[in-house]
Amino acid sequence: MTKDLLGRHHAVLPDWLALYYDEPIEITHGEGRHVWDADGNRYLDFFGGILTTMTAHALPEVTKAVSEQAGRIIHSSTLYLNRPMVELAERIAQLSGIPDARVFFTTSGTEANDTALLLATTYRRSNTILAMRNSYHGRSFSAVGITGNRGWSPTSLSPLQTLYVHGGVRTRGPYASLSDDEFIAACVEDLTDLLGHTRPPAALIAEPVQGVGGFTSPPDGLYAAFREVLHERGILWIADEVQTGWGRTGDHFWGWQAHDRSGPPDLLTFAKGIGNGMSIGGVVARAEIMNCLDANSISTFGGTQVTMAAGLANLTYLLEHDLQGNARRVGGLLIERLRAVAAQVPAVREVRGRGLMIGIEVARPGTDEADPQAASAVLEAARAGGLLIGKGGGHNTSALRIAPPLSLTVAEAEEGAAILERALRSIG
Repeated sequence: MTKDLLGRHHAVLPDWLALYYDEPIEITHGEGRHVWDADGNRYLDFFGGILTTMTAHALPEVTKAVSEQAGRIIHSSTLYLNRPMVELAERIAQLSGIPDARVFFTTSGTEANDTALLLATTYRRSNTILAMRNSYHGRSFSAVGITGNRGWSPTSLSPLQTLYVHGGVRTRGPYASLSDDEFIAACVEDLTDLLGHTRPPAALIAEPVQGVGGFTSPPDGLYAAFREVLHERGILWIADEVQTGWGRTGDHFWGWQAHDRSGPPDLLTFAKGIGNGMSIGGVVARAEIMNCLDANSISTFGGTQVTMAAGLANLTYLLEHDLQGNARRVGGLLIERLRAVAAQVPAVREVRGRGLMIGIEVARPGTDEADPQAASAVLEAARAGGLLIGKGGGHNTSALRIAPPLSLTVAEAEEGAAILERALRSIG
C-alpha cells in the first residue's frame, strides 16, 4: 500500500518535495505524543509535523472546537466581521508585548514573513533587508530572497537587497572562539561597520533560535545589542517567532524575550504551533507600522473561522496547563540526558537548545566537519526504534532536530532519549 502511494506521489508531485526515510511512511492518525503509520507501526513523535503539533495530537479541546465551528460556518473571508478572529487577535496582541499592537492573520509562516517584509519596506521606503547567516524564513519569492541557508534557497533572484549579518550560530564562524560578551561585541561591531557602507535598510529579520538552521542561537542579549544599533538609525526589528513562539523554549513565551533589554520587536511573526496543525500564521506590529499600507488588502483564508476556533482552543489549553513550564522542566531533563549520551559518542559535536527545541549536531569524529550521512543514519535508526525526529543545519544538514509536543511527559522523554541513545551509538 505504501509503495503504491509513493509511486503515485512521485508521478504527480514535484521532485523537490522532500520525503524523510529511505522507505517513506504515511502517517494515518495520532493521539497525544504518538502517531501511527499505514502499516500499524506506532511512533513517539519528537518532531510534531515540523513543530506544528504544539500541544498534542487529536487534542480533544481543539478537535471539539473545530467540529463545532465547522457545523456553524467554516469561512467567510475578512470582508465580514469575524468574532473568533477578533478574539484570537485580542489575546495575541496582549501576549506579544508590543504596544498598541495590531494583528494580521495569514495561512502560514512564509506568508507571515512575506507580509512583515511588505510592511517594513513600505514603512521605511527601503527594499534593503538585514538577515542572519544560516537563517530560514519561508519558501515565497521574497522569503527565499532573505534566507541565509543555501540548502533552502533555490534562487538568488529577489525583489529585495539582502545583507547578511554574523551572530546566529554561536559555535561556528570567525567569532566562535570568543567568550559570549566578546562574541556579542564583535557581532555588533560588524553590524555597525556594515551599516556604514550601505543605504539605510528597512529592517533586520531574525529567528531568536534558528529552526531549519539546526536549532542554533546566539548568546542571550545579542539581539538587544543589535536593537540599540538599529533603533538609533530607525531600522526596524522583525522577530521571526514561527518556530520559537508560544513557550517552546521553556524559559520564555517568545524567543525575543531572551534579548529583551531594549524591549519588544517592532514586528513579530508567528505560525506553526498556534493552530496545532490548522493553517494559521500572522504578524503583530505597532499600529503605525501595520497601518502604513495605502492600498486595499484582504486575506481570503487568513483568519477563517474554523482555524481561529482551533487557535483559541489550543492557546487556552497551552496557558491553562502551563505547557511553557512543562517545556522548561521536561526539556531541561531531556537536554541533560542527551548531553550525557553525547559525551560518549565521538560523532556528536554538540547538543544545544532550550526547552523542547533541541539540536544534536553530528560531525566526523575529532573534527568540525559536518557528516550528513551519519545524521541521516541516526534519523533512520531512530525511526526503526519507534521515534520520529527531524533534520536541519547550515552545514549539509548535519543536525538532528528534536521538538516534541509541549505536553511531553517525563516518561516519554526518557523513552525517546533511550531510543536516541541507541541510534547515536549505532554510528559510533
